[in-house]
Amino acid sequence: MTPLVVAHRGASADFAEHTVAAYENAIAVGADALECDVRLTADGELVCVHDARIDRVSNGTVAVDSSTLAELRQWDFTSWKSGAEPVPRGEVEARDSVLTLDTLLELATSAGRPVGLSIETKHPTRQSLRVEAVLTVALKRFGLIPAGRVPADPHAPGAVRMMSFSMAALQRMRALVPSLPTVFLTSAVPDRYSNGTLPYGAVVAGPWLELVRRDWQYVERVHERGHRAHVWTVDELDDVRWCRDSGVDAIITNRPAAVLKELGRV
Repeated sequence: MTPLVVAHRGASADFAEHTVAAYENAIAVGADALECDVRLTADGELVCVHDARIDRVSNGTVAVDSSTLAELRQWDFTSWKSGAEPVPRGEVEARDSVLTLDTLLELATSAGRPVGLSIETKHPTRQSLRVEAVLTVALKRFGLIPAGRVPADPHAPGAVRMMSFSMAALQRMRALVPSLPTVFLTSAVPDRYSNGTLPYGAVVAGPWLELVRRDWQYVERVHERGHRAHVWTVDELDDVRWCRDSGVDAIITNRPAAVLKELGRV
């Protein structure tokens, strides 16, 4: 089966990560799903930012969890990638500023076709215990909570998946929304899970590409345990082919258009 193609922070090889343009392009080229990282602002809003601070991806120098959404919206989140002169603080257009999860959910649900979501909750933060609860409220607001009391099919068209490196976060999500598929992200599989089992709360393995390149049978062991494997971050075409031939279930990539072409889907 051809793996799903998940756009890592949008089409982030060509556009500033976690921006409207990056996700619009990922949808336009045919990505099966959109990946994002979420953090809580000081006033309890979920925004799509990978790092604890915004220094790397904007002209601001503040921490996400100590800033309000209004404060974060003052900064330019696109010029660092384009090489353009940064827009002065407070003069930034909405699409070029910090992306809220609500805006991303609107993009995905209005795409005109099923577009899945792989949402990573970032930990640790000052508000770690609240992140999954606020995420649950947002997903309910958009009608994205699967029916039932057991994890839904993580590969159903338009499926939403929560991901985390934190086992505690996965357990919190399972308690809040038992039907939501969850992905255990890891760059080094703990010994007790090296046989392909997953921590409680997870139904999909999310290993780093280099991990499965070193231990190429890990994907096979995950499958033997009845789980799926979503591998990150896969940008080189030889790695795409390797993942396809190794039975990887989803490829998380910064280059969705190139990966779709390599897989013969465009």
